[in-house]
Amino acid sequence: MKSWRDCLLRPALAAFASLAILCSPAMAQSRSDAPRWIASWVAAPQGLPPPVVNGAHAAPPLAFQAQTVRERVFPTISGEQARVRFSNRFGAAPLHMAEATIALGTGGSAVSPASLQPLLFGGRPDVTIAPGADAWSDAVPVPVRAGQAMAISFYLDQRTPFGTVHQIPVGASWIAPGNAVGDATLPAAAPSAWNHIVTGLDVMSRGPARVVVAFGDSITEGVNGFAPVLGRYPDRLAERLRDGAPGSPVVSVLNAGIAGNRLLSEGIGPSGIDRFARDVLAQSGVTHAIVLLGINDIGVETFSGGPGSGLPSATRTASAERLIAGLQRLVDMARARGVKVLLGTLMPVKGSPYWSAQNEQIRQAVNHWIREQRAVNPVVDFDAALRDPQDPQALNPLYDSGDHLHPGDAGNAAMAAAIDPRDLMQ
Repeated sequence: MKSWRDCLLRPALAAFASLAILCSPAMAQSRSDAPRWIASWVAAPQGLPPPVVNGAHAAPPLAFQAQTVRERVFPTISGEQARVRFSNRFGAAPLHMAEATIALGTGGSAVSPASLQPLLFGGRPDVTIAPGADAWSDAVPVPVRAGQAMAISFYLDQRTPFGTVHQIPVGASWIAPGNAVGDATLPAAAPSAWNHIVTGLDVMSRGPARVVVAFGDSITEGVNGFAPVLGRYPDRLAERLRDGAPGSPVVSVLNAGIAGNRLLSEGIGPSGIDRFARDVLAQSGVTHAIVLLGINDIGVETFSGGPGSGLPSATRTASAERLIAGLQRLVDMARARGVKVLLGTLMPVKGSPYWSAQNEQIRQAVNHWIREQRAVNPVVDFDAALRDPQDPQALNPLYDSGDHLHPGDAGNAAMAAAIDPRDLMQ
């Protein structure tokens, strides 16, 4: 009986070649039920922030060498075939992966041995990804189930500095010595606070589908909503939409949030304007985007001047006018690609270091413009859904995680409930 390692030496299966023919643009246009790739899970990539040593940034010395990385992801739609995207977008040198696998996660870093499948790249077990580039694996016949963890493992045999990352919940990524991509358990593995290199999981799908990208900052990514792992508002929305009426489209909800991200300025990750085309419009089968971005643009300037202190208007970069223009630019980019945008109002921050009277005026002005867009763009009024009825400039205590900025578990559920599913079916 052949092991999964024997499969690494086989060329790509003929069935995959037939599938590629079915997925050609001409066939896709002539058959509405033709199989096609649909994004089921994504992570928005960013460069590794440099560590701070005695108040100053230092070059990160961290690197892989002869180590296996295993990452757990949670697909939001099901399929019988999958492919995985690996990214070296923020790497400074070529990235060589000597071997990679995909399997069903069974808890922690463990996987089901019977489900282990090799990932090939053009029929080969290894791949070299140039700096700034991505690489998709070949299609692999593996059952993917919505909400059920999949584990992706890859072996880096050469010294590879940390480059392309994404912050994730603790307990979703592990680093082990040696080549352990085919091991069911990783007893010597150490947990990692970062998702490395893996940025997407697609499944092959037929029939109608909606692919919704939640685009934002830490509120979308799920800071203070990491326990349970599937407690963030995009997770709650995906769960809510999972069991639709018979014949209704399947709905994939993708989380493209980056904690600390800003709409207008580069900082933690590229600016929202710069990354929108890649992190939203380039996702397989994308149809909708939920945009909730801008509160960091407003609040970081206040915070950098000290809690509660506002910078003079002449020195601020995040005016209401500039934020509105930035949001309109995202809408225009999406519309040019046939993608519908749902604009989310910015939620209250009173009680956090982001709040000041001047910042509140900017937030209210941006929200007023967003609400005026209802005639042309669907609006998700997160502000109205989560604000305190007794103090509308603050989060409802029932929904506050405790920092007066990020929603807790109940707040994430309320955010998901504020989205009208009908806006995602049009």
